[in-house]
Amino acid sequence: MVVKTEFWRGKRVFLTGHTGFKGAWLALWLRQLGARVFGYSLPPETETSLYAVAAVATGMAGETFADIRSLEEMKDALRHARPDIVIHMAAQAIVLKSYQDPIETFSTNVVGTVTLLEAIRSMETVRAVVIVTSDKCYENREWVWGYREPDPLGGDDPYSASKAASEIAVSAMRNSYFSPKTYGSHGIGVASARAGNVIGGGDWAEDRLIPDMMRALLAGRPCRIRNPASVRPWQHVLEALSGYLSLAEALWRDGANHAGAWNFGPLEGNAKPVSWIADRLGHLWNGSVLWERTNEPAPHENAYLKLDTSKARAHLDWEPTWSLETSLQTIVDWYRAYQGGARMRDCVIAQIETFSRGPTIVPSAPAAIPPKSADTRELVDFK
Repeated sequence: MVVKTEFWRGKRVFLTGHTGFKGAWLALWLRQLGARVFGYSLPPETETSLYAVAAVATGMAGETFADIRSLEEMKDALRHARPDIVIHMAAQAIVLKSYQDPIETFSTNVVGTVTLLEAIRSMETVRAVVIVTSDKCYENREWVWGYREPDPLGGDDPYSASKAASEIAVSAMRNSYFSPKTYGSHGIGVASARAGNVIGGGDWAEDRLIPDMMRALLAGRPCRIRNPASVRPWQHVLEALSGYLSLAEALWRDGANHAGAWNFGPLEGNAKPVSWIADRLGHLWNGSVLWERTNEPAPHENAYLKLDTSKARAHLDWEPTWSLETSLQTIVDWYRAYQGGARMRDCVIAQIETFSRGPTIVPSAPAAIPPKSADTRELVDFK
């Protein structure tokens, strides 16, 4: 499904988590589509962020910096925005951090989601709600085939369990207050979106493979990797976001028949081991391989996970388009552009426009994007 500019032009969109990696990409894409974007989030977690370097706040219709669990602040922000569509992306998204602070993880991911849905109950303008969770919400049985939406939910670590619990909470709130059976009375379609390991330029999170690798490559030192044999369904951030946008459009057209859970995964060949990703990034960056397995004790992480996207293909006319090679090349191009002092907002928009044209190899960013100045940025920016 092609994301329709004419659909989004003028739509009022309330986006939580707009200061995060995925949220910043989506905020810029929505602005490019002509939507009026209202953000709700905590300030960026890292000193350097995509939100800052790509000037995400520029052109937004409004933004609120507050805790997702604050019901009154959430209601005030929604009343101000009067949104047509709500996309919820605010979350605690780091697996290792969930081990360090499970209470914060469960509270943010479950209570925060319920708080938003409770606040939406009093809104008369909202017509479509997309709640973004994770592929890790499934009870992982190390299957070689992809998980489907009706498969059991579960989690062996606090992060995965919090996402499963969030899905259960969304289902309960939907059945209680936004049921498809009574759609005619409330007119709000509520759906959840489950995506795989999302990658892309502008990610500075700690304990996540791509930003860890890029920090190491820029510094010329080996990246320390916990589980090199683990296989993940890698997908560019734009693949997942195109799924969320397609789902929101479908909910707007027919909320009763599109409410529920939806998977958005990558092409079949994009499921690769962590070591493969590290090797390929090193080759694309400078032809070297700079990583080593850490011997430090690490908490449990599942070795294999894949999604079945048949439902989205059949009912949303959505399908992934970028190969893993293309995705990794765009990441290398993005960080090279940043290192060279390019206008990163222009870089993001250029990659969005290339993605929107279809499954083609993306040209290198320095050739397509004029530099901001002759000066280069210090590598310390990536720490």
